[in-house]
Amino acid sequence: MAKNKTVFMCQECGQDFPKWQGRCPACGTWNSLVEEVVRSAPRGSSSPNSGALAPHPPRPITEIPPDEGKRLSTRISEFDRILGGGLVEGSVTLLGGEPGVGKSTLMLQVAHHLAAAGDGKVLYVTGEESARQTRMRAERLGAFHDALLVQCEVDVDAILDSFAKVQPAVAVIDSIQTLASADISSAPGSVSQVRESAARLVRYAKETGLALFFIGHVTKEGIVAGPRLLEHMVDTVLYFEGERHFSYRILRSVKNRFGSTNEIGIFEMTEKGLEPVANPSEMFLSERPADTPGSVVVAAIEGTRPLLVEVQALVSPNGGFGTPRRSTHGMDAKRLALILAVLEKRLGLPLSNQDVFVNLAGGLRIEEPALDLAVAAAVAGSALNQPTDRGTAVFGEVGLAGETRSVGQLEKRLNEARRLGFQACVYGAPQKEKPRQEKGLSLYPASTLEEALRLLGLVRK
Repeated sequence: MAKNKTVFMCQECGQDFPKWQGRCPACGTWNSLVEEVVRSAPRGSSSPNSGALAPHPPRPITEIPPDEGKRLSTRISEFDRILGGGLVEGSVTLLGGEPGVGKSTLMLQVAHHLAAAGDGKVLYVTGEESARQTRMRAERLGAFHDALLVQCEVDVDAILDSFAKVQPAVAVIDSIQTLASADISSAPGSVSQVRESAARLVRYAKETGLALFFIGHVTKEGIVAGPRLLEHMVDTVLYFEGERHFSYRILRSVKNRFGSTNEIGIFEMTEKGLEPVANPSEMFLSERPADTPGSVVVAAIEGTRPLLVEVQALVSPNGGFGTPRRSTHGMDAKRLALILAVLEKRLGLPLSNQDVFVNLAGGLRIEEPALDLAVAAAVAGSALNQPTDRGTAVFGEVGLAGETRSVGQLEKRLNEARRLGFQACVYGAPQKEKPRQEKGLSLYPASTLEEALRLLGLVRK
């Protein structure tokens, strides 16, 4: 007879321990251990689906057949871009996002397009909604096709049986936290259940070539709920970002074994579902105010895509009410603190008693250092109440000595600025270069932050 035992599992790394501790000894995360009841299987028994992959003898790598590289197009341009050109057979993709952001809507649209393309049957497994609720969403999206099958199920063994009978080319699990295995006694959504259910489904996908999607919940920190092991088990991890009160959504790739990481796709939520945005740079700049101090356009690179984004800064007196505030939206707050220190030390701008707020319009988040120079220009413009030229784009890294440094993929940034009608670019350059005209675009390289701000008309000689 099987015996039950109580263990404490870390929700971050998935390690289990015999007693509760405030900090996980394995990964060092605080307050991540939760109590779970685990039922031990009788000796000599095993589940037909719980074993490891079928053993294969070692063989020379030259004898392994190469991947044909066949990809299934989802007929959604932004989604194909994120995946690296389409969906790879046998791949497993994890899609995370906050409740209500549109994860199920996006995946139902993807499932419909794949089914309508005639690439095979598509099975949409939902553990959170009834079949009628799924049909109501499909009616709104116009996602009807005989090759699109819907199943309401949470038992992972029943789902695997359906896979074997239907033989779908693509399957969607909505969501991975609702699945449960009869071999695990803990509740659905626990670390044990998520890990075991995902392992069985991933094993089936790798053995049969099934392209599999997991929809996952996120925690308050914005990461996929459950053990971080789940992100290591899959081939691609996507995060769907955006606020439900705004129409635009950003799909971001943070892991991709078949394409570029840190790639993004832009979508707009409409009455008929999510529509890809063909020209995101134009969208980000569509509501930019004219001749406003503190507004600067940065030419950034996200993955392989050049983007022009408006950087907004507001500098206002603190009034003596405690420590001045430093607030950011779309960039790292520590990076802002560094830029403010350089502006005050190297250029003498009095910012120590000023509140500083920086925002990237459109809800986009940029991590690359090319943002530095644009943020510095926006803060200086707001502090001096001096607008910059509307037709000038800015990019470059700022160093602690007040120098500006070059960033990669210069031509992509310049071409995007040129395409949207900008007349000039001010960018960081490690060596002294002369201004020049190139294909209708005036280029102004700057080797120091002071020189860059002078070219933008914010600092006088």
